[in-house]
Amino acid sequence: MDQIKIGKFIAACRKEQGMTQAALAEKLGISDRAVSKWETGKAMPDSGIMLALCELLKINVNELLSGEHITMEHYNTKSEKLILNLKSENENYAKRLLHAETYIVVIGIVASLIMMIAGVMIALKNGDNDPLAVALIVLGGAIVVAAAFIGVGIEVKTGYYKCAECGHIYKPSSYWKTSFAPHINSTRYMKCPKCGKRSWQRKVLSKED
Repeated sequence: MDQIKIGKFIAACRKEQGMTQAALAEKLGISDRAVSKWETGKAMPDSGIMLALCELLKINVNELLSGEHITMEHYNTKSEKLILNLKSENENYAKRLLHAETYIVVIGIVASLIMMIAGVMIALKNGDNDPLAVALIVLGGAIVVAAAFIGVGIEVKTGYYKCAECGHIYKPSSYWKTSFAPHINSTRYMKCPKCGKRSWQRKVLSKED
């Protein structure tokens, strides 16, 4: 979506309705600073107030997200383009989340290894009961476990898994079963809820993959 275009459209519609930024903000129960951010393309209206905003501006959601008035003649075409754009943006967001998962896990592993190695070295020098050595080793272990669970949480909530046996695409019903399933990167060995067979099920971003 073109936020600059949408912002200019919001400003134009607001002026058509004879409202100031402050007046529009008051009707929506928000600050005029938020309206200013919309109109300059720095932010988008929250989904929770989009319908109320559209009602005040005398437009519909498709027009708001397209950043222009839509005639009935072009309504279906614009709707299809909007849906495709939203789908593309959602998939790109999912890709960024999966990349973030990789960074979190790698950083967690590196940090934990550094702490645990430091703990072992201190223990070798000062003895096994050194409080600092014990604390570093325990903290290092806790960090890697936390990073792993955060990473799996992102992975499970982002996209879907595709069964290698029947091609069924689904979201796992159990976070814990997914967490402990054998895996290679984001491909996990799990039981398909449709065919009941276990297979290496790869991560996909949409149900059309």
